[in-house]
Amino acid sequence: MNDKYTPHDWAPHERPSIPGSPSTPLHSTPKRLAFLVVGVIVALTGGLGNALVVANLQYLQGPLGATQAEIAWLPAAFVMTNVSMNLLLVKFRQQFGLRAFTEVFLVLYALVTFAHLFVNDIDSAIAVRAAHGMVGAALSSLGLYYTIQAFPQKWRTKALVLGLGTAQLATPLARLVSEDLLQIAEWRGLYLFELGMCLLSLGCVLILKLPPGDRFKTFEKLDFLTFALLASGFAALCAALSLGRIDWWLEEPWIGIALAFSIATICAGLAIEHNRTRPLLITRWLGSGRMLRFALGVLLTRIVLSEQATGAVGFLQGLNQGSEQLHTLYFFMLLGSVAGLVASALTINPQHLFKPLIIALALMAIGSGMDSFSTSLTRAPQMYFSQFLLAFGGTFFLGPTLVLGMSGVLSNPRNMVSFSVLFGITQNVGSLIGSALLGTFQVWREKFHSAHIVEHLTLLNPQVQSRLQSSSGSLISAIADPSSRTGQGIRTLATAATREANTLAYNDVFMLIALIAVLTMIWTTSRATWLWITTEPVAPFTPTPTAASSVQFSGAKPT
Repeated sequence: MNDKYTPHDWAPHERPSIPGSPSTPLHSTPKRLAFLVVGVIVALTGGLGNALVVANLQYLQGPLGATQAEIAWLPAAFVMTNVSMNLLLVKFRQQFGLRAFTEVFLVLYALVTFAHLFVNDIDSAIAVRAAHGMVGAALSSLGLYYTIQAFPQKWRTKALVLGLGTAQLATPLARLVSEDLLQIAEWRGLYLFELGMCLLSLGCVLILKLPPGDRFKTFEKLDFLTFALLASGFAALCAALSLGRIDWWLEEPWIGIALAFSIATICAGLAIEHNRTRPLLITRWLGSGRMLRFALGVLLTRIVLSEQATGAVGFLQGLNQGSEQLHTLYFFMLLGSVAGLVASALTINPQHLFKPLIIALALMAIGSGMDSFSTSLTRAPQMYFSQFLLAFGGTFFLGPTLVLGMSGVLSNPRNMVSFSVLFGITQNVGSLIGSALLGTFQVWREKFHSAHIVEHLTLLNPQVQSRLQSSSGSLISAIADPSSRTGQGIRTLATAATREANTLAYNDVFMLIALIAVLTMIWTTSRATWLWITTEPVAPFTPTPTAASSVQFSGAKPT
């Protein structure tokens, strides 16, 4: 073995248990605080740029001269590259170190973002998002490394929760600050802020370096073939999920081709891994009942969490509520996310991990159920409490979910690469599936309710006749021609019908989300009860600094 890959001689308390992870020497209190601050900055940088774009797609569409379908490629490009890089990042840091990867891509990200300030087109914007997706995969775990360095050994689990949950604060924070950034320099204000965060993170990681770790030669030639197959397959899947409800699933041939291509390439990549002696992904372990249940649970929860982006915010924007009118709602979302993060860190118990999951799902079901009684007169203040519950549950469930999944990794550290890939994919693809499912369901239900309402809009109905006369009468001072007034009144009535159909459709979406949350909660409760009855314990898990930080996590909430 080459000397540069020779392991160090570590003291027992600082030895990294997995190659590529930093050691954990004792730090002074001021240095621990510095690690915590850098961890927060780096974690937010990993998701804030994409969150700013997602929160302001409608404002970017005009300046970039893009159609609705073209602008949807921005969040899609982020997820496509983010999922792909998670496939290689664990082995990359084991052989070359995470710092090398992060610094190289932070510089690339900064250069691409800076160049985009001088190029006003959709292609360069997509390139920035793709670069951000690559570096975001490293920044999420790098922020977790720094956060773990800030806590003593006995608080490693709490550090894990805080390190992962910080990235989840990017979306509500982006909604709060984006209005001011747009006023500074329109769309360039968003990218200037993103560039500033990137440079700040680069400076932080260069000044405050992580402790070194062991490195080993890990890459094999077949790893890159697997990466090429799986990365292209997941990229095609992400593209189809992101654009399907915009271009519509059955109307654009490329969507079907992309889905077929993704199935073929993903299956080919998994087939190669299944028959390798030293695989990149351990397919037999990933296909076990335990991990399949874990993946399904995370996917269902991510679908429920799509309620805020696709549901509540979309509903209020459909009622012509602007960002300035939703500012306080975004504050309550941020407050709920912070409260859930702190509560999870303070209460997490590795021996009782199902309880917080059940509580989180119950809170999200209550919040979605409350929103399902909305009307066309509903405004942001009526949704403060429900959205607080959803945001609280979203961060409250995250830490226990990861710890529960990692409890099955300790028996074989080789499973860490497979688990990190699985967790990242369920987070990213789960969010896309949630947005695609709920968006498609909303369109379908809107058509159903619209047809039902229009069916009863006949001039033979006295109420319709009265509403039409009232609408026409209010235009006498503006329109002299009676026939023009009648035509305008009919259009006003049609607009009101569309608004009510959309309101009913969103109520159906909220009820569907509540139903998914309740069913997932029942399933989780049944599983926990079965384990308790059969005395099959859930192995207690206290994450070592390296085991915890080996997971690549991305909190992107696209669309």
